[in-house]
Amino acid sequence: MELLAAIFILALAGIGVGFAGGLLGIGGSVIMVPVTFFVFVALGVQPDMAIKLAFGSNLLVIFPTAISGAWAHTKREAVCWNTGIRLGIFGAIGAFIGATITSQFLSEEILIPAFGLVVGIAAIRMLTSRTPKVDGEPKNSPVLLPLLGFPVGIICGMLGIGGGIIIVPLLTIALKYKMHHAVGTSLSMMIFTSFGGAIGYLINGLSVPNLPPFSIGYINLLAWACLAITSIPTAQIGARTAHKLPATRLRYIFIALMFYISLKMIGVFEWLGLPL
Repeated sequence: MELLAAIFILALAGIGVGFAGGLLGIGGSVIMVPVTFFVFVALGVQPDMAIKLAFGSNLLVIFPTAISGAWAHTKREAVCWNTGIRLGIFGAIGAFIGATITSQFLSEEILIPAFGLVVGIAAIRMLTSRTPKVDGEPKNSPVLLPLLGFPVGIICGMLGIGGGIIIVPLLTIALKYKMHHAVGTSLSMMIFTSFGGAIGYLINGLSVPNLPPFSIGYINLLAWACLAITSIPTAQIGARTAHKLPATRLRYIFIALMFYISLKMIGVFEWLGLPL
């Protein structure tokens, strides 16, 4: 693959990432991780290094994208910052630890299907659970928030995700948030988890030899720029669109996207011989 083609693909992915982030309250890693991984491999990067570069670079993209999306939802009074910050602080600590675990001990044979499995489990849980009808304020337990935030953060760091695919179902099911408020609050948490995870990949990759050009640790600045420049403005568009869609429709868009990415990363389509 030529470098210009790679830049075009990443920039196009960034448009989808930003829109999905603002619309669905996800950091966009369900799009970014597969695209960035395959681009790096096509450019000649070894798969084990490519997946870690994808995780680190994408977490850094999520940071400004989550800020942009959370701000858009805040203007519509759909973010509970108290909850998001509490979840985020413990999530950031967990994300740094998770990034260290992946950087030091795990290979792509484990990481790629694990990424797909986590997305698939979250999709099934969202599909089989009822959207609670909420009257009044959601529940905010000072004990439950750290217990949710820390392990979610570890998973985020290990798999290069912002955490929206996990925290949105948790907010709607465990804390009885309305869907639109769960989306907005999820984005506020991801500001913290994405930063903690990105720092973890940067630090743990500093001593790794033969990284591709424009890399600082397991963060590639060229990939980051291509994705971030296009994703940040489209996150605003996605957030505005979210408030024009019924909560039920928003929920099923979210689930469909998660199922597709899960099956793709686990390798089901390849096993069945389907060109998807």
